[in-house]
Parts: sequence; structure tokens; C-alpha cells
Amino acid sequence: MDVEDHPLKLYFIPYLAAGHMIPLCDIAQFFASRGHHVTVITTPSNAQHLKPSHNFRLHTLQFPSQEVGLPDGVENLTGVTDIYNSYKIYTATMLLRQSIESFLEQDPPDCVVADFLYPWVHDLANKLRIPRLVFNGFSLFSICAMESVKTLSIHATGPFAIPDFPHHITLRSSPPKDSREFIEPLLAMALKSDGFIINNFVELDGEEYLSHYERTTGHKAWHLGPACLARRTALEKAERGAKSVLSMQECVSWLDSKQVNSVVYISFGSLCYFPDKQLYEIACAIEASGYGFIWVVPEKKEKEEEKEEEKEKWLPKGFEERNGEKGIIIRGWAPQVLILNHPAVGAFLTHCGWNSTVESVAAGVPMVTWPVHSDQFYNEKLITQVRGIGVEVGADEWNLSAFFESEKLVDRACIEKAMRRIMDGADESLLIRRRAKEFGKTAIQAVQEGGSSFNNLTALIDYLKQLRNSKPE
Repeated sequence: MDVEDHPLKLYFIPYLAAGHMIPLCDIAQFFASRGHHVTVITTPSNAQHLKPSHNFRLHTLQFPSQEVGLPDGVENLTGVTDIYNSYKIYTATMLLRQSIESFLEQDPPDCVVADFLYPWVHDLANKLRIPRLVFNGFSLFSICAMESVKTLSIHATGPFAIPDFPHHITLRSSPPKDSREFIEPLLAMALKSDGFIINNFVELDGEEYLSHYERTTGHKAWHLGPACLARRTALEKAERGAKSVLSMQECVSWLDSKQVNSVVYISFGSLCYFPDKQLYEIACAIEASGYGFIWVVPEKKEKEEEKEEEKEKWLPKGFEERNGEKGIIIRGWAPQVLILNHPAVGAFLTHCGWNSTVESVAAGVPMVTWPVHSDQFYNEKLITQVRGIGVEVGADEWNLSAFFESEKLVDRACIEKAMRRIMDGADESLLIRRRAKEFGKTAIQAVQEGGSSFNNLTALIDYLKQLRNSKPE
């Protein structure tokens, strides 16, 4: 083999949260499937959810549980349920810096791909004279929005229009000051890298946002997604992330008994914890709508045996008995990609986290959008206003984190009305559904040979080889 053409050696450093780790490891799999040597740097309990294979290996570092006061085995944001412990996870990941640096120094790769939550990788890559690519799990549309919002006062509150933007977009509320102060320096450091890896396909973000991004930042973005399409078999889809509470077989056989587009799938991601009174409003809306449902409630993980009076704080009395045939409540992790790809699922009520959003798009399922924090309010606008493949419940409380006590409730009438707009089969719902199906087809084509993301991966590999081969010895 020509020296110039031998496989690349790539190290991936995902942040220890399901929403960051799952897509970045799937993207690593795309490189491995092209014959490149991929190593994912992680910790022992996170490694259990990953399968090493040909060209795809794991390097584990001890997680500093004791130093930060976390129990053994809790090494991922998904394992904690409050803001206090989420900071401990963050602190612990920052303590991994030295071990990661010494591993890279002993055996440098041709390129390092790190989550933008590790800004220090910038100095390490410069020291080793290797390219650094960044990943943060956001859509490019949201990154563009965040870049534009930088020009607005950090103390702004209430509704605002995104300045200097390809579409006229008005948001119902402003991002919290603390959120911007955390994200904006990380984005500034990300722009010093050799490029952003985006878990999306360019047709969904839109060519207009790619050219806007490159024109306004002078930085390169590579659309390589949807990452979830790296998993082809039903088993691979079911095993994405943690172990499900409900088995794949139970889930599929229940869905098989339902009519096409008759079920609403409801999930707010692995991190979003609603207070009981908000869960109660969701339950009332589900029941009033009469649709079939799969409702994921991580708030009630390991509480299958809770007492009636506890249960009645979040579920109307007799809800489970009345809706036993109609729906399933999953208290914990669900095989989401598998569920979304089932023909019985007609809508997804989602918090608009980017993984959930792009998984829904890839499955051709229209969305009912209910953003909570971070990039989710921007994603909502891409889905509803720009692409027309979802409707909004009307959430306007932009929280600092996923662990929150809502000041405002989204009431049952708003939730039910939004679900009906997608599920009732009227002209609007048919139009939204048709568009969602079209985007689903485009997503699948994007990662196949000759598709936009497939070609971007080829171009990125060629670019990285060129950098490696032009490096002075």
C-alpha cells in the first residue's frame, strides 16, 4: 500500500453524556467502516455501552469518582438526576485531562476529534502538531443562531429576532445569561479548530446555512450524519445507548398490534426531568386525545412499585387501568430509534434535543416540539418554521439546564391541540407528514454511496490524509 494512502489513525474523545457520546461514537463508526483505525477514549462504565470491533477500539481511563464524590459506576450524565451531581460529572471529566494528554503524547494520532466541552484539546493538538476536529452534537442551524445571538446583549430577556440570519426567526424567549456565558467561550475555541463535525445532513440544515456559516466565521463544517443511520439492524438500533427497560421484542410486538400512524411517541430525552404537575398535564392531554402512546418517563426510573398517593401526583387516578390497551409507560431508557422507525408511530412529542430531532427526521416522523434548554429552542424553529415538519406546543420557558422546577406549566389543552394538528389527518397534518417522509428519504440517501454526507466523509478523509502527508518529518 502506498504510504500516502495508508489508513488514518483517529482518536475520538466524547463528552460523558448520552446525547454527546452516542452520536460521536456512531460517527467514529463511519470512519471505521471506511477502513480507518478509530480509538474512542472513555471510562469503564461508558465502555460497557460500546462494542469494539474491527478498526474500532476502546481505550479506557479510570473515572475519578472518589475525587468528586460520586458513587462507583456513575460515570455519565445520564446516571444523575439533579444539577448538583451533573456538575460533579463535569468536574470529573475535566480531571481526565492529564490521562488523556499522556495517552496522546505517547502515541499521537493523525487527528483528534473531541467534544467542544474539552477546549484544552486545542493546545494539546497544537503541541502535537495534529489537526483537531470538534463536535458538540448541535445542528449547524443552531450553531449559526448562537453565533448571531452573540451580538445581542447578554442581559436580554423576552422574545427576540435572530439578527443577521438567512430566515426571519423570532424566538419566544431569550437564552439565560448563564447559558450564554458557558457556551459562547466554548464556541469561540471550537472556531479555532480545523473544522466542526455535524451530526446532520446538509439538506436539513440547508445549503444557505452552510454558506452563511462559512462566510460569517471563516470556519469549515462537515455534515456527516445522521449518525443514527450507522446502525443498520434492528438489534443495533435497539442497543443504541443504555439498556432498555422494555425489551425490543415487547416493544415491537405491541406496536405491531397498532394501526399505521396511530401512536404518539413521547420522550424528552435522557436528561430532561419535569416536575410531577407537568407530567400530570401531559397525562391528561394523552388521555383526552384518545391516541395510542408510548410515553418515556425517566423521572420515575425504578419507581414501578410507587404507592398510589405518590402516583396520583403525576397520573390521574385510574390512568393506567383505563389506558392499558392504549399505551405503554416506560420508566427509564427506551429503544428510541427502533420505536421511531415503526410504521405505527405517527408523531413524536419531543424536547428537540438534536439527537432526538435528527432520529425523528431520519425515520420520517413529524414532531410536536417542546424545547426546554440549550440548543433546543433553535432546533424547534428549524423543524417547524423553516422545514415545516412539526408543530409547536408553545413552550416559552428557556431553562438553564435539564434539571429544573418549571415556573410555567404547558397546559393539557395546548399539548392536546398540538398532537391533534399532526395526528388528525386534516390537510395541514397530511402536508406536514408528506414533508417529513420526504426528509426521511433524503436522510437515508445522504449516508449512502454518492449521498451528500457520504461524499463529505470522503472529502474529510482526503483532507486529513493530505494534512498528514504534508507534515514535515
